[in-house]
Order: sequence, then C-alpha cells, then structure tokens
Amino acid sequence: MPLSLMALAAGAFGIGTTEFIIMGLLTQVSTDLGISLPTAGTLISGYAIGVAVGAPVLTLLTRTWPRKRLLLSLMLIFIAGNVAAAAAPGYGWLMAARMLTSLTHGTFFGVGAVVATGLVPPHKRASAIALMFSGLTLATLLGVPAGAWIGQHFGWRSAFVAVAVLGVAAYAILALFVPRDQGRPQHSPLGHELAALRRVQVWAGLGITVFGFAGVFALYTYIEPLLKQVTGMSDSLVAVTLLLFGAGLAAGNLLGGRMADRGVMQALLLTTAGLMAALALGPWAFGQPLVAMAYTIVLGTVAFATVAPMQMRVLQQAGPAGATLVSSLNIAAFNLGNALGAWVGGLALSGLGLVSVGWAGAALTGVGLLLALWSGRMSASAPAIGQTRQCA
Repeated sequence: MPLSLMALAAGAFGIGTTEFIIMGLLTQVSTDLGISLPTAGTLISGYAIGVAVGAPVLTLLTRTWPRKRLLLSLMLIFIAGNVAAAAAPGYGWLMAARMLTSLTHGTFFGVGAVVATGLVPPHKRASAIALMFSGLTLATLLGVPAGAWIGQHFGWRSAFVAVAVLGVAAYAILALFVPRDQGRPQHSPLGHELAALRRVQVWAGLGITVFGFAGVFALYTYIEPLLKQVTGMSDSLVAVTLLLFGAGLAAGNLLGGRMADRGVMQALLLTTAGLMAALALGPWAFGQPLVAMAYTIVLGTVAFATVAPMQMRVLQQAGPAGATLVSSLNIAAFNLGNALGAWVGGLALSGLGLVSVGWAGAALTGVGLLLALWSGRMSASAPAIGQTRQCA
C-alpha cells in the first residue's frame, strides 16, 4: 500500500472515531446533560448535517489548494472541534462543537477517495477506496469501543479529549508521509465540474447513498440502549459487542471493494438487498446476548459492503471533470443518510419502542434498493460517463 494511502487511512481513523464515538456514549451524555435519548441522538444528526453542508462548500472553496495544505488544515479544525466538545457545558455547545468537527469530514473523504483511485490501476479503484476507508472501519473496530471504555471509566468528556489526541497523531502522520509536492490539484473550470450535477444518474447515485445507508443509522444510532435495555447487557459486554460490529465493518469494507471491482452495479444491488434483509431481522435479534452479538457482526458486514459500490457508482457517472465535487457530495449523501436514519429511528423509538428501529431502517434501505434498480435499468442502455459499459 502506498504510504500516502496509509496516511489517508490514518486521517480517516481519527475522523471516523469522532463520528461514531457518540453512539457508545449516548446514555452518559443524555444523563449528564439532562436530555432525552432521542435528543441525544440528534447529536449524530447534527454532525451528519454539518458534513452535508461542509462537503460541497469546502470542496469548491479549496479546489485549487495543494493537497497537503488542505489535509493538514482539515485536521486542525478536527482537533479544535473535539477539544470544544470535551469542554461543552451543555447540549447547544456540544452540538456546535460536533458540527464544527463535521465540516472536515466530507472534504477529507471526498478528495481522499479521488486521490486513492489515482494511486492504483483502473481495475483496482474500488479496492483502493476500500483501503482508504479501512481507517474508518478501524475507527469503529478500535476507536469507538476504546472511547466507550474511556467514557465509562473517566467520563464522556475524556473520550473527546482522547479523540483530539488522535487528531494530533493523524496530523503528524499526514505531515510526515504526504510530500510537499504531492500535486496541486488538476482541476477543471468550475462550470465543467458543476455540469456533472445536470446528470440524472449522478442524482440517482446520491439518492441510493442517502436512503440505502440511512437504514444503518436508524438502528445503529440506538445500538447502545438496545443492547442495555432490550438485551440486558452490562457495560463491558456492550463494549465487546461494539468491537464485534467494528470487525464486521472491516470485513464488509474489503468485501464490498472486491465485489465492486468485479462489477459496480451488481455489487450495489447485492449489498443493498443484503442490508435491507439484515435490518428487517433486527427486531428479533436482541432477545439473547449471543444472538445480538452475532447479529451485530452480520449487520456491520453488510452495512459497509455497500460503501465502495456506492462511492464508485457516483464516480463512474460524474466523469473526470466532476469527480472531486461529486465524490464529496456522495460523502455528504452518506451523512444525510445518517441524519435521516437517526431521525426516523428516533420517531420509531418514540412511537413503537426500541425494537422497531430495525423495521424503520429496512424501509429506508428499501427505498435505496428501488432507486438502484431504476438506475441499473437506465444504465442498461447508456454507459457511464467516461466509462465503458462493462464498468457499470
């Protein structure tokens, strides 16, 4: 693996940890700040909305920046946001800190995905994206359970301090391994980049990402209270279960990349259908600890198997001129899905109880699957922009 790709994965690890860490601390934050669980869940939605806004805006504003300066600047914002979260006196401050941190997310992953595809031969591009996103899966595998453990023993604020330290380490790795002359971006005129947004298939791909991935967060946002209140797990067993979920994410990430290298649309349909089926089984998965633990591995695997196919699909449809912008927009779409899923899951929780969040998630992912089927039919008669028909 190129050192620059490893550096991107290191940054992804830090950013991924701060995105997901709140899920292992939801009960603590709710109790300490005197807010309800659904309100605490909006801290996830707020982060996702910040990504959705920050991704296209920062990508366009920094489109001429040298890559190294851009990446290091994003990590400085990341560090500041997590320090602010650790010092939050109340819900409003914590929400603002989360949204500040989230501004770095979309541009980092969007630009990083394009850079990653340029480091490998064309037939390995989906796997390259998966390798960069391995930092995100490692964040869930190691960073989030570690954050939950720190929160349980030293308080949730200490967990955000630890994430800020991770950010400092990621900054140092990026500074060390991304060369100063690692290319000023080759950018097309702004009008050419924006022209990609006139393509129906680009919007179809973004819609697939929003709804397809929303189902994951309808359930996973409330995984901690599900495991504690429904399954009856102790804090230590919850941490182990979150670790297993992260292992599933890591496996699914690599699986999705390999599947997409063989055929993006086929991988997209198979992984989205598998995710919908897994979410539909959610209401029956939390009755026994062993069943719940096995289920979280399966859910993590099918959830992240969708990521590389979804990202490659929009890159295919955007064409070279619009790749960076559309790639960042698809990261925003993932996080809009996160926000939508957390919100719909909260509605289901309030109306029908905790176990209903799996059905809510399956319904959301089902919409994404329908969009994927429609998009695939459109592609049958027209190849992706800049690609051969075989790539679709």
